[in-house]
Amino acid sequence: MNSEFSIRRRWIFFIVAMLLPVGFLHASIETGRLRENFDLGWQFHKGDIAIKRAVKAGKQGGLTDANVKVVEGEEAVIAYTDKNKVADYKASDWRNVDLPHDWLIEESFVHDDNISSQPAGNGYLPTGIGFYRKEFAIAAGDAGKKISIEFDGIFRNSTVWVNGHLMGNHKSGYTPSFYDLTDILRYGDEGKNVILVKVDATDTEGWWYEGCGIYRHVWLTKTTPLHVARFGTFVTTPTVAPEKAVVSMKTTIENEYKTTRHFQLVSRILDAVGAVVDTQVVTDSIGPSQSTELSQTGMIRQPKLWSPETPALYRLQTRIIENGIIVDNFETTFGVRTIAITTKGFFLNGKLYPIKGTANHQDFAGVGVALPDKINQYKIKLLKEMGSNGYRSAHNPPTPEVLDICDREGMLVLDENRLLTSTPEGLDELKTLMLRDRNHPSVFMWCLENEESLEGQVTGTRILEKMVETAHQLDPTRPVTAAMNHGWNEGGYSDVLDVVGYNYGQRGMQYVKDHEKYPNRKMFVTESTSYVSTRGEYEDNHEKGYVSNFGKGVGWGLQPGQDWKHVVLYPYLSGTFVWTGFDYRGEPTPYRWPCVSSHFGIMDLCGFPKDGYYGYKAAWTDQPLVHVFPHWNWPGKEGKLIKFRGYSNCEEVEILVNGKSVGKKKLSAFEYFEWDLIYMPGKLEVRGYKNGKQVARQIRETTGTASRLTAKADTLSLKADGCDVAIINIEIKDAKGRVVPTADNLIKFSIEGNGRIIGTGNGNPSSHEPDKADRRKAFNGLCQVLVQSDRQAGKIKLKATSETLEGTEVTLTVHE
Repeated sequence: MNSEFSIRRRWIFFIVAMLLPVGFLHASIETGRLRENFDLGWQFHKGDIAIKRAVKAGKQGGLTDANVKVVEGEEAVIAYTDKNKVADYKASDWRNVDLPHDWLIEESFVHDDNISSQPAGNGYLPTGIGFYRKEFAIAAGDAGKKISIEFDGIFRNSTVWVNGHLMGNHKSGYTPSFYDLTDILRYGDEGKNVILVKVDATDTEGWWYEGCGIYRHVWLTKTTPLHVARFGTFVTTPTVAPEKAVVSMKTTIENEYKTTRHFQLVSRILDAVGAVVDTQVVTDSIGPSQSTELSQTGMIRQPKLWSPETPALYRLQTRIIENGIIVDNFETTFGVRTIAITTKGFFLNGKLYPIKGTANHQDFAGVGVALPDKINQYKIKLLKEMGSNGYRSAHNPPTPEVLDICDREGMLVLDENRLLTSTPEGLDELKTLMLRDRNHPSVFMWCLENEESLEGQVTGTRILEKMVETAHQLDPTRPVTAAMNHGWNEGGYSDVLDVVGYNYGQRGMQYVKDHEKYPNRKMFVTESTSYVSTRGEYEDNHEKGYVSNFGKGVGWGLQPGQDWKHVVLYPYLSGTFVWTGFDYRGEPTPYRWPCVSSHFGIMDLCGFPKDGYYGYKAAWTDQPLVHVFPHWNWPGKEGKLIKFRGYSNCEEVEILVNGKSVGKKKLSAFEYFEWDLIYMPGKLEVRGYKNGKQVARQIRETTGTASRLTAKADTLSLKADGCDVAIINIEIKDAKGRVVPTADNLIKFSIEGNGRIIGTGNGNPSSHEPDKADRRKAFNGLCQVLVQSDRQAGKIKLKATSETLEGTEVTLTVHE
């Protein structure tokens, strides 16, 4: 009788649980899974340390079973296996940091023409070795749970100890590392836990700035021994129609108990507002120390399709229920959309949809590669404002939050593996990338390698074939490509790929010739343009390391916008990824020292647009615009000819100097226009026309001397989470409020209240000023300061001052 009542009660509980609103369930029933952000409260030690091993009587010493010590000046205990001695730790040579953290951005530039720790640059920041340490407590009630830690990214070659036990080593700086801590943790009164991470960044993986440290988020996850596996769901939509979408759901479940477990797998599909649109239930059992994959099929009626214009999202809520109790609750965000790359182009949701993309490294002004989520969101926002709908994570797996943002904001992603390799380690890296990212609707294709030397060679083909086979097994729903810059028709390399990638295929019109020769080949412009320019500069200056915006660019590239002309003329190219959306540290081209960052960006390191930005905005948006350059400040050149260039998506433009028209010009699509004008101080006006009607206008004026500072923040409201960021752009203006385009005044910042300055920048590719500072020189009228909130509500007041200039201030509100 009691047993029958218990069974009935469990089933009633189960049925009620299925009917309750999502929020109520989270509040009322223990979910069995807790994922905690583990970023706060770390300590950092720069430099290597001597590790001593204490040998216990009758045992061989070692880091897995002995005390771990360091000696650096005074003796300091890193991590004791003896719970009573953790408190002896003294950190006089360590400092407190929160993650993400990039210690390399804090270094000073070194100029060495012969030796560089960063390829392709004789001006670099010196890499090295560092240690991170954190003490933390685990509640007694967590005993019996599975507890793991995940590092989203450590650059690079990281080794992890917990409570003196060696957990493992992970070489890659771009894929996540994962450790099960269950057996070696101390629970409750057993004492504190200590985690120690060694980071050895003395070697590189790329030829650009890669940073040093735990530069992505860290997560501590607690589950019951019966749980959804790491990366344990795979959601696809094999059939999509206006009336319904079929949803395939695969779930991998692990049982780490010593007994067989009986459970229900409940998969609920939720729409954007949290309403349940379908529920699927299966009952099963799983033996001890086993895993199983279960398949279910759901349905969404009248699905909202995901696209960059309408990024509609759904959530799969995966619940494991045992004896009427939810023991695990795992959520997966996904979208409903169809993708196809054909010999006629790229199709999204059944419509031709050429991709307007940019390739991007992951660093930013002020913070190196340790970007708060808000700055990643800011970068995606700037790209979308330009008209871009595609993002290539060059040349490595992106941080997970970038994909989350692309899902929410609407940006198609070419997700890129780091290296061409079929070694077990290399294939594991590829598998991790794909298992982590394959539920993101933003990801439309996998890129397996970039410009490797074995492209077009038989050995390279064999390696690539193994990688393609692996990729197809893990994700049969997306095509794979390789970003090739040679060997397209040699060694069978291209034949292995679903889509053949062309980097700078306009050379000799290679992709046009190949389309004629191989009409069934599916093609994509995986990289294009590589136009070099320095924001606000109009003459080449080798001494300063500046490149004119009038330049011809590099020999292998194109002018801004010209690459898009090819995609329009040849739709089978499917789209393009311009090199690059933003400037990045390292790889200075065409100059080296004093340059310390690239000139390839459509925007500079701060996200300030260069002139070429408007070439893409004209090509990629329907918003009528005209943009001419340079500025109209040329003292000493009165009465002389000044060359002007411009971008527009209008049919014709007219230029007026001080109110007098100097003529009109018909425009060619996706090409810049030029004009020679006699310089006279005053006002330059350019008008754009369509069908004879003025639809766009820009004015350039000769400014007065620099008079004051103004500040514009991307937001005036921050969360009190210790993570949120305001990006504050400073402009130097004259008395009439016009930006002085050549101003380079030193600007000092002071801050009061519940926040801190985490970095500054100005977009100058040859600036050797520290990013972590309270001051920065403006570069061609602009600079930037990044302000991060604390974990308390209140106000932040940032003041910007400069000698001889009127200062400015910004007040931010920090909310709970």
